[in-house]
Amino acid sequence: MTCILVLNAGSSSIKFAAFRGGDNDTLELLQQGQLAGIGSTPRLQAHDAAGHGLVDRTLDIQAVPDVAAAEAVVNDWIATHLGAAPDAVGHRVVHGGVDFWQPVRIDAAILDRLAALSPLAPLHQPFNLAPIRSRLQRQPRLPQVACFDTAFHHGHAPEMDLYALPQSLIAAGVRRYGFHGLSYEYIAARLPGVAPDLARGRTVIAHLGNGASLCALQGGRSVDSTMGFSALEGLVMGTRPGNLDPGVVLYLAQEQGLDAAQISHLLYHDCGLKGLSGLSGDMRELLASNSAAARLALAVFAHRVAQCVAAMAASMGGLDGIVFTAGIGEHAPGARAAIVQRLGLFGARLDAAANAGTVGVLDIAAPDSRIALSVVPTDEELMIAQHTFKLLRS
Repeated sequence: MTCILVLNAGSSSIKFAAFRGGDNDTLELLQQGQLAGIGSTPRLQAHDAAGHGLVDRTLDIQAVPDVAAAEAVVNDWIATHLGAAPDAVGHRVVHGGVDFWQPVRIDAAILDRLAALSPLAPLHQPFNLAPIRSRLQRQPRLPQVACFDTAFHHGHAPEMDLYALPQSLIAAGVRRYGFHGLSYEYIAARLPGVAPDLARGRTVIAHLGNGASLCALQGGRSVDSTMGFSALEGLVMGTRPGNLDPGVVLYLAQEQGLDAAQISHLLYHDCGLKGLSGLSGDMRELLASNSAAARLALAVFAHRVAQCVAAMAASMGGLDGIVFTAGIGEHAPGARAAIVQRLGLFGARLDAAANAGTVGVLDIAAPDSRIALSVVPTDEELMIAQHTFKLLRS
């Protein structure tokens, strides 16, 4: 048995999954879970492939003070319950810059190059790399593979990815990269089986979660995306503002007296749905609230998504359908309805009964809708496992 462990590490949680690889290149999920609340109230949860709970335990904060310690706890638990250590570990790494656009086996030199990209994704990159560094020190011979959220967007036409900046800044790497690529890659691979017309056509994939973006997918390839140089650009998100006049940043520095660290914290942690509502960055709480501020936050979110769908359609020369995915996209019918309501320009019509579903692949378009509307669950961990298994076998 080849065992592939997948780690998706953030600032306060590690999602993990273990897969068994077979001789015919297929992968079977063995178990999946997360260690959340790192540094505050650590809680380890896991279930098997059938969804049966394997563990749900609160841990001592002293035992899990940071991501590196959490990775060790996750590894020990998985090894104990699988009866063997993993043969390889695949990691989600948010930013690959201009150099990394395919999965790569990690060594110390590559880890240093990826760490140098941390200023481009300060909310994600350092935490993605922490368990890699820890394991590289403990088990230097164990294959570790980095899979990049920017990779799927590699190969865009220059006009899609260049800002109107001096060439010297563009040469220094100040350009659009796009993110959520592992999710988009999974959906692109899934569409031929569940929606072949969308797989062949001009489709906007809406990855809507605490972090949110859109991808213009044409013939299975990314041709444009709403996220750019960093994970701040594009849609309104849980705590991030999305598109913002650069003059606002100048105002914050020059008139409000905020320094770079304060501005960074504001833009990454205190804006978006949280800032607008004054209540929460969690869409579930906003949809359940009767407050005017919560309704306003939802309206701004839906308006920005609809506006950016039109932009992605322009990049493809038309629109055949929309696929909703990720936490909000898969599980928030109210948010989907608010978005589709604003897409009359494309003849989008929602089937209210179908849209009420929250589980699995859904066709939510009304019979008279001129474009397809679907919900397709994403699986970034499986995508990472497939890349890792392929690289390991090669």
